[in-house]
Amino acid sequence: MTFNQIIQSDKPVLVDFFAEWCGPCKMMGPILKDVKQEIGETATIVKVDVDKNPQAASQFQVQGVPTLILFKKGEVLWRQSGVIPKKGLVEIINKFLNQ
Repeated sequence: MTFNQIIQSDKPVLVDFFAEWCGPCKMMGPILKDVKQEIGETATIVKVDVDKNPQAASQFQVQGVPTLILFKKGEVLWRQSGVIPKKGLVEIINKFLNQ
């Protein structure tokens, strides 16, 4: 499945644009695991390494990492750079679930 196919999903897809060398990106890993446990199958979480997938990063003008973008049916619903706490991410995903 390609990146563009994944973000076309009917359910929200949270994409974490990250880099292996990025300290704050490493902090997002455990947070995203906790978010996934809380939201279950209601949304998909995908990690995209900007160094290995520069085309995806440039397609969405990702300037810094980590950058989180929430997609639904290929549209960007929300985006933010930096480390975001679990509670905030869960609230954002839940807000867009019923749209």
